[in-house]
Amino acid sequence: MKKKSIGISLEDEQMARHIALLVQKASKYESAIYIQSGDRKVNAKSIMGMMTLGMDISENLEISAEGSDENEAIEGIADFLEGLEE
Repeated sequence: MKKKSIGISLEDEQMARHIALLVQKASKYESAIYIQSGDRKVNAKSIMGMMTLGMDISENLEISAEGSDENEAIEGIADFLEGLEE
């Protein structure tokens, strides 16, 4: 299992759209991928799970992945989230 912590800073009005795109991105990987915020950890491939995570506008997240493409999954999800700030 691989893990990576990142900080995000997003605009609130775009949060639902960003979450939908994140779920689409995560679903392209074979590995199980999870996003953790505080004590809550959810499946990154679940739109309902991600919506209930309640990500704040500025927050630290931990991404974890386990499976055959876990390295690519971690980097792909981290790059996606970090790219949302641009």
